[in-house]
Parts: sequence; C-alpha cells; structure tokens
Amino acid sequence: MAEHVSVMLDRCIDLLSPSIQKSPSPVVVDATLGLGGHSEALLAKFPHLTVIGIDRDLEAIALATERLSGFGDRFQSFHGVYDQILEVIENARYTKVDGILFDLGISSMQVDRSERGFSYSQDAPLDMRMDRSQGPTAADIVNNSSRGELISILRTFGEERFAPRIVDAIIRERDIAPLNSTSYLATLVKENIPAATRRTGGNPAKRTFQALRIAVNDELGALTRALPAALNALEVGGRLVVMSFQSLEDRIVKELFVRVSASGTPRDLPVELPELAAKFSLVIKNSETADASEVIHNSRSQSVRLRAIQRVAA
Repeated sequence: MAEHVSVMLDRCIDLLSPSIQKSPSPVVVDATLGLGGHSEALLAKFPHLTVIGIDRDLEAIALATERLSGFGDRFQSFHGVYDQILEVIENARYTKVDGILFDLGISSMQVDRSERGFSYSQDAPLDMRMDRSQGPTAADIVNNSSRGELISILRTFGEERFAPRIVDAIIRERDIAPLNSTSYLATLVKENIPAATRRTGGNPAKRTFQALRIAVNDELGALTRALPAALNALEVGGRLVVMSFQSLEDRIVKELFVRVSASGTPRDLPVELPELAAKFSLVIKNSETADASEVIHNSRSQSVRLRAIQRVAA
C-alpha cells in the first residue's frame, strides 16, 4: 500500500486549535477516521485532548486503532457512518464536543487496495462499498437497476453528459452476462463516449465510477444528514472543519454554512435582534485549497476544498 499522506494536515490543526485550547478537557470527533493521520497529529499536539474516531470501514478502524494505540483511552473508535455522529458522541458519554473534522470522499487506502473495486486502473470485482460488512455492491446496482435509475445515478452523482449512451451499453452487456469487473466497465465507458471526449479530462470512466461509488455508499445523503447533526453537537466556541473533494459535496457544505451563519434579523432594522442572531460564524469566508507544494507531494490534495465554521451562540 502506498504511503498515506493526510491532506491539509497543518491547516486542519490550526483551524481546530482555538476550540481545543479553550477547554480543559477538549474532545474532537474525527468523523472520517481513515488511517488516523489527522487524529494522530491532534493527539500528539494536545496532551489533554480526547479524539472520537468514526469510520464505516472496519479495515480502516483496525489500522487506525493500531496506529493510535499509544494514546490509550484518549482515543476511542466507533464503527459507523458519520450521520450517526450524535449517537456516537452519546455512546462515548459526552453531550457536546469542541471540534469536528470531516475528510470526505474515498480514502487513499480504499483506492490503493485494488480488491476494493474503487479503481478503474486495476481489475477487481465491482464492489465499492466503504463498509464491506453490509449493503449492495456496485455490481448489484449495475446489474439490477433500471435504465432510468442508472441514467439518474450517472447524471446526478457523476455529472456524466453521456449517461444514456453508457447505460445502454451496460444493459446490452448485462443481458449477455452480469458485469462484475472494474476494468471491463471502464473499457465499456470509454468505448461508448465520443472520441473527442476520450482525449481530454483524464480517464473517461472517472465520472461513472464516482457516481456508482456515491450511490453505493449514499455519500451525499449521509453528508446532508450529518452536517446539521455535527453543528448541533458543537459547544459554543467549537469548530467544524470540512474537506470536500468534488463539487457535489462542497455545494452541500457551502449552502448549509451560508444558511446557518446568516442573521434572521430583517435587513431594514438598524440593530441585530438577539433572538434572531446567527448561532454560527464562518471561520473562512470562502473555501481554501492546498498550496502548490502540497499538491506536488500529495496528488489527492489537488481537488480539496476546505471550509470551517464556528458556533458562537447556544
């Protein structure tokens, strides 16, 4: 497996630091634990910090727990999806927390393990489940969904212009034999989009694979449910930091952050009405990206968009 490099590590720590430093016994939720890089850096920097790690991938939890074993009971891990964040916090015997971090999307470990079926560059079964202990696979969706359902998945989650052509090719092939090969699907996509499109924008299967992965794991649905819950879990002064890696995720984050940080006081009133004042304030006005040096050393950081918000009132 390739070396795991956490995206925007120092910047995430800087953004969470004020919330951690204000509390004598701070608690941070790493809602997308992965291999534990961000959690390790936070625990190392703040000796009194407790980190609660959540991940739906049992393999990731096992590896991160081993990595963070030296921190003892300052680290707790939970198997689940991040939209279960309030339940996880309650099970860890807390009511509120000081910081929450979301590092969205697929992890480098999941991509690097070809047998997981996320990559179109290596042949493997069409799985794409972040939690391999349950749920339908990408093969189940490809082979069992209707034409309309598949077109909707590719258009909505992959923003694929040629969804009907790709789906018609999938249906022709699956009528002969079930599809369960990442490389075969990638080739099928490539062969059924215009030649000019194949020559630009990287691998033409990227959008189809993204769409199937999002559908398999209900990523946008989970995020839409998780973010309001995360905001509710913050102490006053607590911060939520979110890193997104594609526009669909970032749009959800941006729209919620703008909405909850807006005052409810009518614009024609000269003073802020306390009962209508926003309970949250943007820490970063817009999104931030990784600097050029990080992009050179960690290709995954190329598409990151980071946003941060702070709770300012109960």
